Amino acid sequence: MTDFEFSKALETEFSKLKNSVESLNSSLEFISLLRTIGYGMLLLAFVDLVEAFVPPNFMNPGWEFQTMGRIVERVAVPLIGLVFVFSGKLEKRSAWERRFLALLSYLTLLVGLLYILLVPLGVVNTIRLYNNNTNQITNQYNQQLSQANQLEKRLSEATPQEIENLLRSQGGSLNGRNPEEFKNQIASSLTQAKQQLKTQVETTKSAGRLSLFRSSVKWNLGALISAALFITFWRRTAWARKNTRV
Repeated sequence: MTDFEFSKALETEFSKLKNSVESLNSSLEFISLLRTIGYGMLLLAFVDLVEAFVPPNFMNPGWEFQTMGRIVERVAVPLIGLVFVFSGKLEKRSAWERRFLALLSYLTLLVGLLYILLVPLGVVNTIRLYNNNTNQITNQYNQQLSQANQLEKRLSEATPQEIENLLRSQGGSLNGRNPEEFKNQIASSLTQAKQQLKTQVETTKSAGRLSLFRSSVKWNLGALISAALFITFWRRTAWARKNTRV
């Protein structure tokens, strides 16, 4: 190989090395950007979590159930943030950041376990809400049915003169109709109204039950999946905890 050829080959290798270094620097800059975005997403997730618990209303099944739903449905933000923060592993990390990564890794296990605990809480609150809603609808139905029955009883015991007086007080009249015929007509209307009320109550119960169970299944399955993802993240980031004191 001549001196010229050797110089040319050396120049080519230097050019390749320079391009590799520039590519590496570009990759490190991109990873640094991802980490910054990741920290921002974790901070936003924390603020959102605090907002979900303010004001607290523990022992209220409705509040607990809705809060669980909010936590499950917004789990993607902290998970993506963690992926960004842990990108590049330990490259270009200061000592404090290495310790912080180890702490975050341990926290992912804790969060995963907390998501598992949300499942029995969600099931219990589903049952409590179902019972509360059913009792509330039933009580309202019984109250309205009682009013209809009282009106029906008063109508059956009313004399023709009382019926005519009642109509006059409401600005109406029998217009030559038989009072008994009028009573039968009103009684028939009350019977139809009671049947419609019963049908409406059953429809409301069915719709409420379906909506509640759909949300329960969605959020409980979401909590299980979230738990699995956080625990998997904890297992896959053992390198962050290795030889690092928190």
